[in-house]
Amino acid sequence: MKIRFTKMQGLGNDFVVFDGVSQTVTLTRNQCRRIADRHFGVGCDQILLVEPPAHADVDFGYRIFNADGGEVEQCGNGARCFVRFVHDKGLTDKRAIRVETAAGIIEPRLLDDGLVAVNMGVPRFAPADIPFAADAEAPAYALQVGDQTVEVAALSIGNPHAVLRVDDAEAAPVLSLGTGIESHPRFPQRVNAGFMQVVTPHAIRLRVYERGAGETLACGTGACAAAVAGIRRGWLETPVEVHTRGGDLTVTWAGPGQPVYMTGPAETVFEGEIEI
Repeated sequence: MKIRFTKMQGLGNDFVVFDGVSQTVTLTRNQCRRIADRHFGVGCDQILLVEPPAHADVDFGYRIFNADGGEVEQCGNGARCFVRFVHDKGLTDKRAIRVETAAGIIEPRLLDDGLVAVNMGVPRFAPADIPFAADAEAPAYALQVGDQTVEVAALSIGNPHAVLRVDDAEAAPVLSLGTGIESHPRFPQRVNAGFMQVVTPHAIRLRVYERGAGETLACGTGACAAAVAGIRRGWLETPVEVHTRGGDLTVTWAGPGQPVYMTGPAETVFEGEIEI
């Protein structure tokens, strides 16, 4: 069966997006892996599936599959591409929509300057909510990774994140250390590992080793997690400019109990058809 798709990107974090509203789309894990393969498929970090709403108070459903075929709860850069996709495809004329994800409701909004702002919800820090194995909630935890101990902040932005501060993001051992953090047994659902360099109280450099995808050029939820972790530790102040290898995001967070907001670009690259 041939099916239409749209290739999109947000700061180089790239996606294959399927319209599951106008057509029926059912993807197996192996099909997702094939589509995401950069040699034998379209190539992407994640696959995004737009679905009809399951409840009256939302506009769409949103499913996310990593390059390894595993389904995940949330994707910030994908959320920005999502709202641009449904608007450009005429699936809605709203510039602000409510979208149901496996992690809850998010609210992306197209801005007049072409950027997209997303209410990513309230960050969660309780170990059981991440999930993370710890006796009690703390701003940071010691994590044994191989033969070294690192200090990480653990939190959920709808998906699990571990954030560690580094002196130089470009020189950080993202591949070797990120692999160990991602699959650490204290994170039973695995975790996205962020390597954050504080530049000023309002700016950071960030690299993220994503669960099921490896290092990506940008990670929207990772940017939110790093900014929130830094504000919580007193290293940063809102708003925070997050500089990734793919470009820049702005993250704002007013503090505990408040939602985190992310603003950045979303672009269509090309459209096509693939046999699945």
